[in-house]
Order: sequence, then C-alpha cells, then structure tokens
Amino acid sequence: MRNKLVLVFVGMLICFGSKLFAADVTFTAEAPRTVVMGQNFNLVYTSNAEARDLRIAELNNFEILSGPFTSTMSSTSIINGQYSSSTSYRFTYVLSPKKTGTFTIPSATANIRNNRYTSNSLTIKVLPEDQQSSGGSNSSQRSSISSSSSSSQSVSSDQVFIRAIPSKTRVREQESLTVTYKIYTKVDIAGFENPKFPEFVGFMAQEIDLSKNQQWNLENYNGSNYRTAILKQTVLFPQKSGTLTIKRGSFDVVARVRNTNTRTRSIFDDFFDSYSEVKKTLSSNSIKIQVDPLPSGKPADFCGVAGNLRMSSSITSTKVKANDAVTIKVNISGSGNLKMIPTPEFTFPADFEVYDPKVDNMFKNTPGGVSGIKTIEYLFIPRYAGKFKIPGVSLSYFDIASRSYKTLRTNSYTLEVAKGEGGQMISGNFTDQEQVRLLGSDIRYLKNDIKLHQQTNLIYGKTWFWLCYLIPLLFFAIFLIINRKQVKANADAARVRNRKANKVAVKRLKQAGIYLKEGKKESFYDEVLKALWGYTSDKLNIPLSLLTKETIESQLDDCKVSEDIRKEYMDILQTCEFARYAPGENSHAMDVLYEKTMNVMNKMENTIKK
Repeated sequence: MRNKLVLVFVGMLICFGSKLFAADVTFTAEAPRTVVMGQNFNLVYTSNAEARDLRIAELNNFEILSGPFTSTMSSTSIINGQYSSSTSYRFTYVLSPKKTGTFTIPSATANIRNNRYTSNSLTIKVLPEDQQSSGGSNSSQRSSISSSSSSSQSVSSDQVFIRAIPSKTRVREQESLTVTYKIYTKVDIAGFENPKFPEFVGFMAQEIDLSKNQQWNLENYNGSNYRTAILKQTVLFPQKSGTLTIKRGSFDVVARVRNTNTRTRSIFDDFFDSYSEVKKTLSSNSIKIQVDPLPSGKPADFCGVAGNLRMSSSITSTKVKANDAVTIKVNISGSGNLKMIPTPEFTFPADFEVYDPKVDNMFKNTPGGVSGIKTIEYLFIPRYAGKFKIPGVSLSYFDIASRSYKTLRTNSYTLEVAKGEGGQMISGNFTDQEQVRLLGSDIRYLKNDIKLHQQTNLIYGKTWFWLCYLIPLLFFAIFLIINRKQVKANADAARVRNRKANKVAVKRLKQAGIYLKEGKKESFYDEVLKALWGYTSDKLNIPLSLLTKETIESQLDDCKVSEDIRKEYMDILQTCEFARYAPGENSHAMDVLYEKTMNVMNKMENTIKK
C-alpha cells in the first residue's frame, strides 16, 4: 500500500512538472513589418526549448529562397551567487516577395517537449521598387566641389523633407481632425534642431503624446521609398466655419552624408567610409481645411461639441434621513472636444444644502481624436423630512455619424427623507434645525422668590410708553416690506444672476490667479475664459448655448459700453481661446493678461451699472 502511494505521488509530481515546463515554453515568429519589392528578408522562428517537426503554412505571396537554417544560442549568468542559463533555438527562412501589397504569414507549428505549439502570425507590407535609378540617386547625393581644397556637402530636397498630413480636409464646426508631421529621408538623420510648429489659428489644439521609442518605418511616396518617422501629431477642433489655413512650419535637421570628394580622400577611405554632418532647414507644406457650419436648429442645451457622446447617472440612495449626505454621479463619455462640455446643473429643492460639484476628467488624445469620460459628483444634504423630486438634466450635441443634433437625458430622482436623528453632525459644523425649532418650548427654570410691589405711578398716559410699541411695529413693517422685495428679487432668476455676475467672475479669476502662480498654463486660460463667458452670460441674461462674440459685442453696445472697452474685452476673449494651446507662452504674458482682465471687468461693471 505504501509503495502504491509513493508511485501516485511521483506521478503527480511528473504531471505537475510537465505543466510547469509547458507553461515556460515560448515559440515566436519575427520578420520586418515593411519590405521592398525585389529585396530579400529573413523569417525567423525562435523557441526557448528544442523544437522538432516545424511546419509552416503555404506562402502564396512569398518565395522561399532557402531555409530553414537552424542555429542554437546559449547564455549563462551568475547574479548574487545564483546560477542561471538559457538556450534559444532559431529556424531562419530567406524569403522574397512576389508582388506588392499587405500580406499575412499564418502561424507555424512545432513539436516542443512532446506538445504541439503554435507561433504568432505576421503582417508584412510589400512596397514597390524605387523608381529612381541607383545612378540618379547617387548623383543627387554628390556634393559640389568648391575652388578651395575643402568641399561643401549638400542634401537635396528629394532626399529629406517634411510633410504635414491632415486626416481630413473637410469637416464640420467642432469636428475633430488630426494633423501629422512626418519626416521622409533617404539619408541618415543625426538630430533635429529649432522646431517651429505653426500656430493653429481658428482651431483648438490638443497634442498627442508620442512614444519615446519611435522607430523608423519604410514608406513609398511618389514612386520612391523613404524611411519615415512621426515628429508631431495634433488633434484640431475648428472653432469657426469657412476656409481655415494651417501655415507652414520650419525644422532644422542634421544629416550625415558620406564624403565623396576625391580630392580629400586618403588611402584609409578605401577601407572606411567617412561622413560629414550637414544642417538643412526644412519647411512643411501649408494646409487648407474647409469647415462647414453646424446646421440650424441648435437645441437650447447644446453643449458646443460635435462627436459621439453618452450620459448616465446614479444616486447613492433615494431613502435617507435628514442631515444625511447624498451624492448624484453623472458620467459623460464618448469622443469629441470633451474639454468643452459644460457641467450640467441640477435643480435641487430650496431647503437642500448643495456643494460645488466635483469634476474628474479622464481624456486620451489619439490619432483618431479625443475620447474618454467626464465624471461629475454632486454632493447635497437634505435638512428637513419630506418627499422631494430632483429633475434630471439634459445635454445636446451634434452627432457626426448621423449628421444631426441629439439630446441626452439623465433620470429624475424622488428622494424620501425621514426625520433625522438628534445631534447628528454631517461633513462640518452643522446644527440640527429641528432641535432649534423645539428649543423655545423646552422646560425652563422657574424662580420662586418673587416680591410684589404696588404700582403707584401709571405710565399708560406717557408718550414714551406708546413709542415703545409703535417703533417696533414700524421696524417690523419696514422689515416685512424689504423681505418681500428680497423674495420677489430672488424669484427672478435673471436678476439674481445679473446681481451675482461680478462676484462669480471674481471668484473664477482668483482661481485663475492660483493656476498662474502654479504655472498651469492650460488651466489658467480655461479659468479666465470661463470667467469671461460666465460674466457676459449672467450680466447680459444670455444663455451660454446662444452666446457668441457677435451677440456679446451687440449687447455691450446696447448697454452703452465704450468702443475701447468692447475692443479690449473682445481681444481678451480671442487671446484666451487660442493661447491655451499655443506653444511658447511665458508667465509674463499670463500676468499681463490677468491684470488686463481684472481692469476690463471693473470698467464694464461700472459702465453697465450706470
């Protein structure tokens, strides 16, 4: 019986060990991503264990010139006294493409450690042959020989150049497009200097983060094969309709050119090539983008975004007690100019204590545009028991796929609030208002040593006696009149917004000042722009969705604002819209803009009040 248990245990160890070995096996295929017609390349299969019975699929688009050639490479290392070794087995085929196009090499199989393994498949793009003859190519690289003994190397425009490539040339207002700046070269590039990318006037720009380990690729352009690399990618959102022009950019490249001057060649040049570094200034092409206006009939809650959006909401609980904190979370996701999406405003009951919403943006810039999710959390505290309804919010955008306006809506919520527990403290120094109301009817101390005195002098006929009654009544009547006027003024939402416009704008400018000290350029310009648009919307009683520069200038003119102040105000708007993403902005310019904004808003406030 004991021997049987030992055999079973050994068998389990063998099975478990074989699974561990099998899990460590790797079997991969490698080949260039891009090849040129007429050039041979290697297809290599590699495993970390001895492989047998290698079988590859039939290659209809490639010709097998030779192979497989087998090779073995072993390595040994000792780290901190621990010995480790590894061995790789390689099977190499030499292939030649039969035609141009993009083709797939199917997976191969091999028998490794008594198991059948499958490699990965490969996709290879075959480019046509270079139309330029080798002699012409070489002659274009020859340098001109000066009258002195030294030579000046040169690089022609067809050997290295930069293209600005738009993903689209005709879009709608606020519809994204991507501009890619790509270098094409037939010579070795040692480095880049003084890049001067153009300003995207008329667009809102968002940069795409490129990989730090970019590799050169092969690309056929105008019949010639070049090595290419992406220098810059930017997602653009046109802010107005018409024909917008993206100007040229300039770049300095340092090229390594082989010396071909026979006058300066030595005997060692017959064995070793020598190279010179040549600096050349390249200019990208300009681009014209045709921007079509958005169709008429914009909804009142249009958020100014063209793309594809989704919106959902949730609430922590619909049955709570008074003084309990409740949170409504709204998620807005999709693609488009997500940074421009305003924060929806819920209409809460008047007795609720409402806090500023918390906004969390998780956006990603890709060549396909800007996508991500915007999360808004609304924290509020109901102070009294009862049943309350919180209406949902809506948001409209222009859908690119259907070429129409679409409206998104959240759910409405019915909140059942029960009587709160006494003495409860919620997120700060708050007092239970129900206890305050009951305080007047609480039991008080009764004094029992009361002494009575006979009244000798009657005061009913005194003037000051009646004044003591009339003056409080007069003050009460004045207070009642003022209170009713205040209630009536608060009921007029437009007047409330007009009265608080300057206060809200100053609060935003203070936040912009904090971003200015921290050096957060984009956040600074965003906050200044929000202050300007919000002040104008509240002061002129114009919804943000209908607010345009033309409307602002017309309304300011009706309010008797001087032409100088209007021009200065519009200049600040223009600067903020395009300076957020413009490269090279310094802190001095931001300081000047901040002071200029404060002065202009003070002038406008004084003028409009009058």
